[in-house]
Amino acid sequence: MEYRFLGSSGLKVSALSFGSWVTFGEQVDTTLAYQQMQAAFDAGVNFFDNAEGYESGASESIMGEVIAKAGWKRSDLVLSTKIFWGGDGPNDTGLSLKHVKEGTDAALQRLQTEYVDLIFCHRPDIHTPIEETVWAMNQVIREGKALYWGTSEWSAEQIRTAHAVARREHLRPPSMEQPQYNMFHRDRVEREYSSLYRELGLGTTVWSPLASGLLTGKYNQGIPQGSRLDLAKYGWLKEMLLDSEEGRARLEKVGKLAPLAAELDISMAQLALAWCLKNPNVSSVITGASSVAQLQQNLQALEAVSKLDESVMEKIEDILANKPQEPEDWRAV
Repeated sequence: MEYRFLGSSGLKVSALSFGSWVTFGEQVDTTLAYQQMQAAFDAGVNFFDNAEGYESGASESIMGEVIAKAGWKRSDLVLSTKIFWGGDGPNDTGLSLKHVKEGTDAALQRLQTEYVDLIFCHRPDIHTPIEETVWAMNQVIREGKALYWGTSEWSAEQIRTAHAVARREHLRPPSMEQPQYNMFHRDRVEREYSSLYRELGLGTTVWSPLASGLLTGKYNQGIPQGSRLDLAKYGWLKEMLLDSEEGRARLEKVGKLAPLAAELDISMAQLALAWCLKNPNVSSVITGASSVAQLQQNLQALEAVSKLDESVMEKIEDILANKPQEPEDWRAV
């Protein structure tokens, strides 16, 4: 396993990490979760990602039970949760001081731990001043309930505002962001955040590297029974990924990537994960799986990174044809 610093912090996270979104509590029960997390841990994964909103907290409960059963040293783990969607009450959603405090306490109970290493604001909250959220996250850290805080799917402007508030008030600024990043979703990580890596030392723990399974190639011939898009609750995702004009165009590109993966003697999933790992501004790529075998295959993506040399990356770019535009260099005009 490769370990990377989380941005400019001194914390090291496994380049490939394990997340429980969608699978835990839906496709994966506690027994299978234990097998998966043990396989990940044995492979060197130290970062395990979760959120209060995943299966209404059930995902955290399952992960907490697995960690307690496994008996791993707490210092060997980097655990995370994300706060935003905590329930149906008027104060159970968002990033107010009240919900950040109560949501964090509830998450720690479910995870059966005294603290998480990373705590994320799961989305921006337009109803709560960023200043209030920065104070709330700083308080969580002061109380020893989290070590680092960050954001998920915040704009670069919002992240800069949070940093400015923290510096002005002598509080802890956000250390990391958890954005979606894959071959089809690139602009935010590669363009919008580009100056934040250098100026703020931003780390990233990226999600959906396989584009909800699209980049595995398993949907090229339809929807396999038992897959994510076969689940009724993800009908909206099926419509977006497969039934739209954009989705069909992406499927066509996946079909063109398949021969390249075969030529490299790697799976489509390994190609997609290795492509994400090639980005030096990615601290960790969050993977998930519905079986141990699938997880183990995904974790072998690290070995595929060296196969993606400059010529291979150029072939991928030619197929994708979606590279974000770099800032205009007016000195070169």
